[in-house]
Amino acid sequence: MPSTRLVQQMQFVIEIDKLKQVLRQTLLTDGSRRENSAEHSWHIALMAIVLAEYAPAPLDLLHVIKLLLLHDLVEIDAGDTFCYDNQGNQSKAARETQAADRLFGLLPLDQSSEFRALWDEFEAQETPAAKFAAALDRLQPILNNQQTGGYSWKLHGITSDRVLQRMAPVQTGAPELWSVVQQVIEDCIAAGYLKEPASEEEVAIGNLDAPVA
Repeated sequence: MPSTRLVQQMQFVIEIDKLKQVLRQTLLTDGSRRENSAEHSWHIALMAIVLAEYAPAPLDLLHVIKLLLLHDLVEIDAGDTFCYDNQGNQSKAARETQAADRLFGLLPLDQSSEFRALWDEFEAQETPAAKFAAALDRLQPILNNQQTGGYSWKLHGITSDRVLQRMAPVQTGAPELWSVVQQVIEDCIAAGYLKEPASEEEVAIGNLDAPVA
C-alpha cells in the first residue's frame, strides 16, 4: 500500500491537471484558440531559462521556475481574472488566497508549507526572484498579443497607456527587457493593433456628440 505521503502527493498531482482547463484571454501565437493557464505557466518557465541572463542580479533559477509554475495554480479554483477587469480584480486576492489554502493543503505538511511560501513570495513581489518572475509573467502576454494582431486588446478596448502601466514591473524586475516592451508597444500602435488613449480634444468632441438626457 502507498504511504499516506505518497497518496497526498498523487492527489495533488491529479488535481493540478485541472489548470489545463482554465482558459486565458490571450490566444496562441497562431491565433487558433485561447491558451490555457498550464500552457502559460510552461511558457514563462521556459522564458526564465532562456532569459535568465537578463535578471538584474544573479538568481537561483530553479527558485524562479518554482515561483512561475506555482503562482497560477490557484486559478483552478479562482479562475483566470483578466488583468484589466477592474471589478474582477477587487475580489481576486480573497478568491486566490482561499484557493491556495485548499490546493497546497492537499500536500504533505513540508511540501504544503514550501509551496505556499513560494506562492506568497510571488504575490508579495518583494524579492528579486519574485520581481524577475513577475516581469516574465507580464512580458509573455504582450508578445502573444503582438503576434495575434492585438486580439485581447481589441476585444476589450484596451489602450496603450493601460498596457504600459501593466508592464511597469518589467522595469524593476528585468530592466534590460524594458526596451523590448517599449518597442513592442510602439510597433503595435503603428500596426493598428493597439490604440492610443483619446486626447482631451477627442473626449470633448465625444461629449458634444453624446445625446442630451
